[in-house]
Amino acid sequence: MLTIGKLAKAGDISPDALRYYEREGLLAPASKTDGGYRLYGEDAVRRVRFIQHAQACGFTLAEIRELLHLRQADGACCDDVKSRAVEKKLQLAAKIRAIQAMSAALDVLIAECAGGALPVDDCPILAALEAVSGEAERMP
Repeated sequence: MLTIGKLAKAGDISPDALRYYEREGLLAPASKTDGGYRLYGEDAVRRVRFIQHAQACGFTLAEIRELLHLRQADGACCDDVKSRAVEKKLQLAAKIRAIQAMSAALDVLIAECAGGALPVDDCPILAALEAVSGEAERMP
C-alpha cells in the first residue's frame, strides 16, 4: 500500500493534485489508516499515469472519468473508446483552426503597425481592436 506522498512521487504529481482527482471521482484510496491517512494500491500508480497521459492528449477530467467508466463497463467495447478519441481529435482540430485564425488576425494587426514613438491613442492595433469591439456591440 502507498501513502499519498509515495503515490505522488511515483506518479510525479503533487499530493494536492491527487486529492483533486479524488474529489473529481477519478481516484479513490483503497483504505485509510486509523489516523485517517489515505492508502492506495499499486493499481493507483497506473491509474494516475493513465489520467496524466489522457490529459496530455487533451481529454478533460470529465472525459477521462468517462473513459475510466468505459473501461469497467460490461457492454463497452473498443469502438466506444475510439469514438471518444475521434471526437476529441475533431475538437482539437477545431481549436487549432481557431488559434490559427487568431494568429493570422494578429499578423495583420502587427503588419499595419509601424511601431515607434506614436502616442498610444494613435496606435493602429488599439484602433483596430476598438473598431472590432464597436462592431460587435452593434450586432443584434
